[in-house]
Amino acid sequence: MFKQYKISKDPFIKGWYIPTKICDDVVEYFNKNLEKTSVGNTLSGPNKKIKNSIDLVLTHNNTDLEIINYRKALQKILEKYIKKFPSLDEADPFNVKNFNIQKYPKKGGYKVWHYERGTKISANRFLVFMTYLNNVKNGGTYFKYQNLITPAEKGLTLIWPPDFTHTHKGQISNDEKIIITGWFEFI
Repeated sequence: MFKQYKISKDPFIKGWYIPTKICDDVVEYFNKNLEKTSVGNTLSGPNKKIKNSIDLVLTHNNTDLEIINYRKALQKILEKYIKKFPSLDEADPFNVKNFNIQKYPKKGGYKVWHYERGTKISANRFLVFMTYLNNVKNGGTYFKYQNLITPAEKGLTLIWPPDFTHTHKGQISNDEKIIITGWFEFI
């Protein structure tokens, strides 16, 4: 369980696969809660030229079974990440706060280079996580300074640092893509 995805170009981007059943359950959960979705936001608000998605915002206290099962799998992957970098155990306490299920239409995605901690609002972000919930040919994530594209493979869960060193953007595909993503933040 939790097979590792080998990434050779950057020691700080790590990935493991969560069970596909968990992915399917999260996608079904998204589809059952469409009335709670909204147009994807950026720090400057909705802008489809930057980010074209439909988002379902989840909170840390969500008790729905599909989300609890995902959080348990994510925790196991975080533990694997910490084993690679044991000094993370010395950090102040951190956990997932709000996070998102994001569905990108054909030709949708987060289209511009960005990183996850560059403002006062995002200053508490400690690590980024993202799970691809479906297989999408040419629908992965570009990491600018690593000259790396991670594949959009169902279940692949990535963790990486939130800073400018890991500037990234979505690979724009002809297919729909759905992910779950967010941050481990200082609490």
